[in-house]
Amino acid sequence: MQTSFDDKVLALRTKGEAFAIATVVRTVDATSAKPGAKALILADGTIAEGWIGGGCARGAVTRAAIEALGDGQPRFVSLRPEELLDAEGRSHGEEREGVRFARNRCPSKGSMDVFVEPVTPPPDLVVCGESPVALALCELSSRLGMRRTLCAPGLAEGKAPEVERLLDGFALQTGIGADRYVVVATQGKGDEAAMRAALAAGAVYIAFVGSRRKFAALCERLVADGVAPSDLAQVKSPAGLDISAITPDEIALSILAEIVAERRGRQRREDRSNGSP
Repeated sequence: MQTSFDDKVLALRTKGEAFAIATVVRTVDATSAKPGAKALILADGTIAEGWIGGGCARGAVTRAAIEALGDGQPRFVSLRPEELLDAEGRSHGEEREGVRFARNRCPSKGSMDVFVEPVTPPPDLVVCGESPVALALCELSSRLGMRRTLCAPGLAEGKAPEVERLLDGFALQTGIGADRYVVVATQGKGDEAAMRAALAAGAVYIAFVGSRRKFAALCERLVADGVAPSDLAQVKSPAGLDISAITPDEIALSILAEIVAERRGRQRREDRSNGSP
């Protein structure tokens, strides 16, 4: 059972899908699930693996899992029979000191506490090209907790930096579930193909390494070939924060700083929309 559970967790991590792990940490009186029982819950509330009890418990726990995946914060759910909630002066759905109380309508009249932990995929950094800036981006980003993909057609053996994925082309998987940041650093070698792939990748951030004039010329060619100007308008060019960068390492640093600012800014906006201070 545990092997199957661990295999499913590994498969979801490999695919870059978000999920939550619900763990029963305490039970009182008779309950169908016992301490240590776990369930793996997908973003739509489906229990993909494991067991945390019958329908009496599943509803409250899966709702907590969906919410946890929405804001990235864990949840602690305490399921109790309605008589006990009334006796303690608590109500269904109430939250006190980080504990959410819910009714347990199972005939057993037992209580169960469940910890729900969201597991979200790391952000996806896609670097297109084999230019010095592209290789510097892969090397400097190694400690930022990002899953790195280098798209470098024809890159000479032994020249590639250590990355999670190395692709001999620009065909990118869509629907990965993680925030994706794409940097086109082809610098004249496959600019159009790389930009088309970037626009189709479902990225939250796309940047082009090159001058404004070079990007304008690229846009003209792409628009003439049917690419919507509104799609190209989302591309950040020149890439990176203005730190007067000159060397490939400095340019890569400016781009990574911009990605960090974009990523954390999005998280703050999401927190405010979810009611966090």
